[in-house]
Amino acid sequence: MQTLAHWDGGPGPWILFFPLIWAAVVIGVVTLLRRTVGRGRRGPWRAMADPRPSGDSPIAVLGRRFASGEIDEDEYWRRLSVLDEQFGPAAKGGAA
Repeated sequence: MQTLAHWDGGPGPWILFFPLIWAAVVIGVVTLLRRTVGRGRRGPWRAMADPRPSGDSPIAVLGRRFASGEIDEDEYWRRLSVLDEQFGPAAKGGAA
């Protein structure tokens, strides 16, 4: 009984598929590792998806002052409307 390795006296052209299969496996593993390991870090796609204002923005400072009790609610909304006119609604991070 002949096996595939000794078909017609030689390995045949199908033997060329083994390196292609191994290359596909290696590329798949590398791609999978790069996608899963990179999720823990903050990439450029996450910076765009995070609508919260940065720590040093005027709106963030205003929010911290309101949260700590330095200013009351009326003062917060008055100053927020001024900042909204200056920086636009996108600076609030979508908060209404």
